[in-house]
Amino acid sequence: MIKDRVKPDVITFNILINGYFRNLKFQSALEVFKEMRVKGCVPNVVTFNTLIKGFFREGKLKQGIGMAYEMIKLGCGLSNVTCEILIDGLMKEARVSEACDLVLDFSRKEVLPPKFVYFGLIENLCDQGNVIKARLMVDEIWHKGNAPDSITCTILIEGLRRAGNIESALNLMGKMLKHSIVPDSITFNCLLGDLCNSGRTSEANKLRLLASKKGVCLDEVSYNILVSGYSKEKKKKEGKAIVDEMLDKELNS
Repeated sequence: MIKDRVKPDVITFNILINGYFRNLKFQSALEVFKEMRVKGCVPNVVTFNTLIKGFFREGKLKQGIGMAYEMIKLGCGLSNVTCEILIDGLMKEARVSEACDLVLDFSRKEVLPPKFVYFGLIENLCDQGNVIKARLMVDEIWHKGNAPDSITCTILIEGLRRAGNIESALNLMGKMLKHSIVPDSITFNCLLGDLCNSGRTSEANKLRLLASKKGVCLDEVSYNILVSGYSKEKKKKEGKAIVDEMLDKELNS
């Protein structure tokens, strides 16, 4: 093409690079990338994603991560796919801590895609008993403006509950609701139960009222948990008020 004075564009180079990778010709793909730069053709996110995936496939994780930072240096924004390739690749090699550090660094550099979902990392940390690290990670990324999705929050709440850290789970649930991140009814009811079982039914009811305003679908289980909690605390008046509300909503007690 070049000999015939037909200048290849980024799409052409991307096709060539991808083709070489598919045929396991790693070195040839890199040579095309170098030629691309020499010819003044600016690589795009597809180019970099293909290269990063190729590096990871070859077990060259350090080079793959380096390519991501090259993207940032060139002003080529990271995509959700870029981050998924990096994080999934590191997790497959059991390098979870490194994956967490990478996501946090992207967040601090303000290059983390706003809708990047990282619940896999949080789930892994919670399964390993590192719920404090998981909570700190979510809080830091959230503080930077990247709010977690409902699944990420739910996984973290369950991890905190398993670790016996009900207070932190409650704080996270409250923060979710204030930001209109709606939890699933099972997780919400479990947290209500935790509060009621620890003699904090009034707090549980306040949480229920906030959740109701934010669109959480409350069911008969939610109300029965509260009725049972008030009963254990011998608060008949409050318990009756919940039962009356159930009847008004035509829920079976």
